[in-house]
Amino acid sequence: MNNYQVIADEEKLNQFIDWLPDLGEDEKYYVCLFSRKKYSDDKRLKSDKVQLRRFASSKERLIDKIRQLEIPAGYWKLDSLEVPQDSLALYISVNPRCMKKATEMMGKRCWDLIKSNNYNLHSEAMSCIQQAKSRTCYVDFDIDDKSKEVGSEWLDQEIGKDSYSVVETRGGFHLLVQPELASDYRKQAFDDRNWYQQIQKRYTVDQSGDQLLPVVGTFQGGFVPGFIKMT
Repeated sequence: MNNYQVIADEEKLNQFIDWLPDLGEDEKYYVCLFSRKKYSDDKRLKSDKVQLRRFASSKERLIDKIRQLEIPAGYWKLDSLEVPQDSLALYISVNPRCMKKATEMMGKRCWDLIKSNNYNLHSEAMSCIQQAKSRTCYVDFDIDDKSKEVGSEWLDQEIGKDSYSVVETRGGFHLLVQPELASDYRKQAFDDRNWYQQIQKRYTVDQSGDQLLPVVGTFQGGFVPGFIKMT
């Protein structure tokens, strides 16, 4: 029996994992596997984004946990429908999540779960982890436009060439800015312009901030995201 394929290029995936910030004692990465209708030719899919599995992981165990998603073909299901391979997309929060903060959040929600007779503790715990950002390593700009180059000379001059990375995705790019380095660059240039607003004006930004990034080296609806620029 064939298996689902999540990992497309293990070398690129390992390079991506090395690029991720090192984690502190109480930190993990939050990862989600989705089935996305817009990526698939299967017309039976009804929802654009359905979560198949989500988990928290250390940096060291991340590739092993991703491999565990590659179960026999047909075992990922949406009700009775077998999830098609071409709909799969894996995402990660590149800003670490704080387990201590998530535990405190979960403790406060337990009474609400009891009152509502909702005992889906795992789902609630994963939601707490998703929301419990530990620190901002990157501000992520989701750019849904491949007509304009990202990582250009303009961006080097605006925030400094060593302050950002660019990942090409199926529909555009993710521009990942290290805010402290970008802000320091502006100070050194004696320029008070807000780099965040300048990027918003320059590019067609769909969303920005702390968000999910397609994992480099894995399948995103048949496309394999990869670094255009990595720092």
